Amino acid sequence: MARPRQRPAGEGPAVTKLPPRPGGVTIAEVARHAGVSTAVVSRLVNNDQALSIRDETRSRVLAAIEDLGYQPNATARSLRRSRMDAFGLIIPNFGNPVYAEIIQGAEATAVGMNCVLLTGSSAGSGLTPMQYARQLASGRVDGLLLADTDADTDADTEADAGAGAVAGTALEPLSVPFLLVNRRVPGVSRYIVLDDERAADMAVSHLVDLGHTRIAHIAGPSSADTAGRRAAGYRTAMRTAGLATPPGLVVSADYTPAGGFGAMSKLLALRDPPTAVFVANVTSAAGALHSAAARGARIPGDISVITVHDLSLAAFLSPALTTVRMPLTGLGARALELLAERPASDPIQETFDGPMELVIRDSTAPPRAGGR
Repeated sequence: MARPRQRPAGEGPAVTKLPPRPGGVTIAEVARHAGVSTAVVSRLVNNDQALSIRDETRSRVLAAIEDLGYQPNATARSLRRSRMDAFGLIIPNFGNPVYAEIIQGAEATAVGMNCVLLTGSSAGSGLTPMQYARQLASGRVDGLLLADTDADTDADTEADAGAGAVAGTALEPLSVPFLLVNRRVPGVSRYIVLDDERAADMAVSHLVDLGHTRIAHIAGPSSADTAGRRAAGYRTAMRTAGLATPPGLVVSADYTPAGGFGAMSKLLALRDPPTAVFVANVTSAAGALHSAAARGARIPGDISVITVHDLSLAAFLSPALTTVRMPLTGLGARALELLAERPASDPIQETFDGPMELVIRDSTAPPRAGGR
């Protein structure tokens, strides 16, 4: 039999700590052991700021909760408070490692709020992203982070403007607050994005500083919001350096290894190939490296490669990729903060000002004397 734990004088009668039992301890049992009403216990566990009790009584109730192993019924609490203490995050798919860091930041913030984060993808479910969002919004979560909408066609992308307008309309009937994560949709004024233009500028400036003048860009899909911002940063950096950007040096591709492979193959087939390439996405860059190897082009001897997003895999490719590290975890954390703290009617149009870092590895070097 368990022995009563010792209590300081004045704390109240000792309570025997009981072993857990099926069904759990009820609030009535806690109240009985603490010598208070069930209302006092309920208001205390629900952090009712209007509750006024003596410190001795509060300590006695908390001790009874600890000794009996009482766990508040989360479902009952949510019904009473009209809150689920849960948020949703919808991503395009779990195969894109970029989203792992966003999820990590959002989840840590949710836990700090004593909430949970439900993360899902519509890929393979037979539902569109917005159908999935409406299911989660139906009494399951208090708000939604949307890294995927009906405007999306692939990971980290948005589709054409027409589809974006449709997605904007589809967002209107959601019954909970929402926030778009690293994407913008026409007609929707609630989003948080990364500073992709600055990331692209950092990447191109690194190549310029190495001495490259013929710098190509493997962009994302022409209709993607992230791709558009990174392409704008590329062009700005090239203009600042006084360098030309002939149309043949900019090739659009999906944010996939296959897309990067095909785009790099086109660049290497040019009569005057570039000496350096800025790739808009790390998964595309992996395909670009493979394409160069398949065609006998040495990296960085013949062509330097730099990309956005410093995922762990970048350091283990051959050669190890030079990247611009983006604050993905911080983006996820800030997105959930905004969703939880700002009223649903407030417009949110934020560019997350987190730290970015140029991570120099083996895939970039000065151009070879005399060119290829």
